[in-house]
Amino acid sequence: MNAKAVPTYRYAARLNAFKIGKERYWPGRNRITTIDLLERAATVKGLNAADLNYPDHFEDSDTAALANAVDRLGMYVNGLAMRYYTDPGFKLGAFTNPDAATRRKAIDITKAGIDAACELGADLMTLWLGQDGFDYPFQIDYGRAWDDTIAALAEVAAHNADIQIAIEYKPNEPRSFALMPDVATTLLAIRECGAANLGVTLDFAHVLYADEMPAHAAALVARHSRLLGVHLNDGYGKRDDGLMAGSIHPVQTIELLVALNRAGYDRAIYFDTFPDLSGLDPVAECAANIAFTDRLVAIAAELASDTALAEAIARQDAAASQRIVQAALTGARR
Repeated sequence: MNAKAVPTYRYAARLNAFKIGKERYWPGRNRITTIDLLERAATVKGLNAADLNYPDHFEDSDTAALANAVDRLGMYVNGLAMRYYTDPGFKLGAFTNPDAATRRKAIDITKAGIDAACELGADLMTLWLGQDGFDYPFQIDYGRAWDDTIAALAEVAAHNADIQIAIEYKPNEPRSFALMPDVATTLLAIRECGAANLGVTLDFAHVLYADEMPAHAAALVARHSRLLGVHLNDGYGKRDDGLMAGSIHPVQTIELLVALNRAGYDRAIYFDTFPDLSGLDPVAECAANIAFTDRLVAIAAELASDTALAEAIARQDAAASQRIVQAALTGARR
């Protein structure tokens, strides 16, 4: 086996998780700012990147103040993520809303977010179109909703060709059915749109409950588009559980990391986890994510160049491949 260099990923985490225990962490404070959250997140060893939500995280701090804070903390802004849910007007959709003025508002807010990303020196905007979907039969015109989405994607992608636009798909929630529920539909939309700066963000838990294998989804994205973001977390495949990375599906996580290794993925890994649901200490939870992911990244680098594993996969010999992966995971000799 020829050893392969272990990738060094930058790590980011869900910033809002660091609000947990705010009464104890900031006693007497009535208002917690985005910069406060960044400062608490920066106490996690190895957390060196930040993803900011737009417009939420810009309501109490302008781009200059955020840029100064990130630089002072030794971090960098990996990218921004649009959050349309803060506006109740988007309940029936952002890009698919039946009202043309509301669709225009969603597009214009997205362009403003792209401008903010540029001002912060980031080159990524992630779109999670959670509001764009439907709940009932005979509720929407599917063709019109699709056309409106493709037109909106084309317009926001053209706004600044230097900013990469990543679609983060999810089967449902808050809508019963999402217009972009899986990797194939997302890739079809990207192909129809034809914009060179469009790509995909894979969220591990979303992929699981889309009934997909994460490494397979990553391979399809690498083949037909570009992988612009990876959200590591875990779950039971029934909903967006947001559990700690590798806690439920460590082998599938390793296989995804092997796929990233082979595809030359070099962007940040973002821990989209929900320690607040279990009342966990967000700093300890994030540190656990980083420690285990570092271990899994090293294992994946070893397996990516393992000739015995490659031969077992070529034969589709699952018994042999599982022995090799399990030995690497447990540190046992083969």
